[in-house]
Amino acid sequence: MIRIGIDVMGGDHAPEVTTLGCILAFNELPGDSQLVLFGDKQKISEIALNHGFDPAQFNIVDTPEVIEMGDNPSKAFTQKPNSSISVGFKYLYADKIDGFASAGNTGAMMVGTMYTIKSVDGIIRPVITASIPMPNGKYKVFMDVGLNADCKPEVLVQFALLGSIYVETFYGIKNPKIALLNIGSEDEKGNLLTKATFQLLKSSKEFNFIGNIEGNDFFNDKADVVICDGFTGNIVLKQAEAFYSILKERNIHDPYLDQLNSEDFGGTPVLGVNKPVIIGHGHSSEIAIKNMILMTRDVICKELTDKIKQAFKE
Repeated sequence: MIRIGIDVMGGDHAPEVTTLGCILAFNELPGDSQLVLFGDKQKISEIALNHGFDPAQFNIVDTPEVIEMGDNPSKAFTQKPNSSISVGFKYLYADKIDGFASAGNTGAMMVGTMYTIKSVDGIIRPVITASIPMPNGKYKVFMDVGLNADCKPEVLVQFALLGSIYVETFYGIKNPKIALLNIGSEDEKGNLLTKATFQLLKSSKEFNFIGNIEGNDFFNDKADVVICDGFTGNIVLKQAEAFYSILKERNIHDPYLDQLNSEDFGGTPVLGVNKPVIIGHGHSSEIAIKNMILMTRDVICKELTDKIKQAFKE
């Protein structure tokens, strides 16, 4: 049985939308999956019943406390031990669930990750990704997209290895092309960080580094993985989301451009930690929550965490 833990109290529209997302996911998941919901049991049950769903289909763990979106992450995680996030991580650490997903307070999710399951040995900093669709049907993975605003060159080099493993595991691309986001394609371009990182990436034999790419390469297939610090990557991600919002407001529809809808992805795995942790958007709809849960199952089933651990043992 694959046990997927969900923080039902996390997100701008919890617990209504998160419960509905769990119902949608339940209806799509195969029979070998069990949804373990952390949150207010009475509210979850009432919402489910109001939508004609039997809450007994879920394993609901009643948690009386909530870490709010505006709470201080470190203080909240320790001062609210009975919150949905805190209890969820206790279950993950104790192997009572196989993965944990939340659209709640991202800082609290990272505090919980580092306090309980911790980073894989050898990992300097975990990383989160964003997959941006290409016109040719493939995806380009950006990392980091917000977890590490400031990075040292050796951290970005680890991101390259993590990205290579992730893309090969999820998209089946053997020896994926790794590129460094820069202000020019020439080897000598960039600031102090990118110049130093370029030399380390170029000398590594652990992945297929192809050099620098620029912002106008976002939607071509020069690279499969784009490496950048979280400050830059988050700007790229938010720009893509804003572009999609403009298209939606203008009622412009296109089969390719519609793929920029962040709801289709739902969440992103935290790469470089000892167990599957998935983080979703705070403003997630029920569709996004459903897709976050499906992503969590994929991360578990494809044994992504074990592959990363093995890579950093070698």
